[in-house]
Amino acid sequence: MPAPDLATAELTLTGRITTASNATFLGSIGDTTVVYKPIAGEKPLWDFPDGFLAHREVAAYLVSEALGWNVVPRTWLRDGPFGEGMVQLWQEQDPAQSPVDLVATEHVPETGWKQVLEGQDETGRMVALVHEDSPALRRMAVFDIIVNNADRKGDHILAMAHGHRHGVDHGLTFHSDHKLRTVLWGWVGDALTAEESAGIDRVSEGLDGGLGTDLADLLSSEEIASLAARCARLRVAGRFPAPSGEMSAVPWPLF
Repeated sequence: MPAPDLATAELTLTGRITTASNATFLGSIGDTTVVYKPIAGEKPLWDFPDGFLAHREVAAYLVSEALGWNVVPRTWLRDGPFGEGMVQLWQEQDPAQSPVDLVATEHVPETGWKQVLEGQDETGRMVALVHEDSPALRRMAVFDIIVNNADRKGDHILAMAHGHRHGVDHGLTFHSDHKLRTVLWGWVGDALTAEESAGIDRVSEGLDGGLGTDLADLLSSEEIASLAARCARLRVAGRFPAPSGEMSAVPWPLF
């Protein structure tokens, strides 16, 4: 029996993800498990008043594909039980891995990890926010910079059993104003690798072709121009930027 068409075959809901801030459902299309976020279930946001979060999620996937790094799982728009929305392939993460963690400051690993900040927990103990120092997470950090991700929480990073890292929940992206909020600040000032630079170039080139055409159905012209400008600035700088502006550089909560 042929596999069902993921764009048109029946989408059946199997549960609701109650920890999400907007309506988010677990579902299936044939034997394929998916996440479904209907546009009708999106809550209005004062700082993202234009467009739909579902469109930004799909736009993030398209940029991920242009980069060539498989940061974002396959994501597309389609109709569902509550109308049009974003559908994304479900990823079964490895619960034994924690790419981002809070640890006691005296237990920060000396190698293989980057410390982002430190503070006090609810008991007054000094703790540090750390993340792994891996190529997969570096690529995700580059992705977040160019899409202007305002909500890269620790739990938005999925650790796959084979070592890959997926990023999810990209509704708060592509704003034309600087809004980068992320837990992945460990490489501030580090030079981009040749692979990272080449990925950014692929996005810049794509914006003049098919990628730009596809994004025009999802984002405003101002947002696409801002995406192009961020790519250009990052390539000229050649290194990971430091936090800037008056807003918080990390999302809250962190996870």
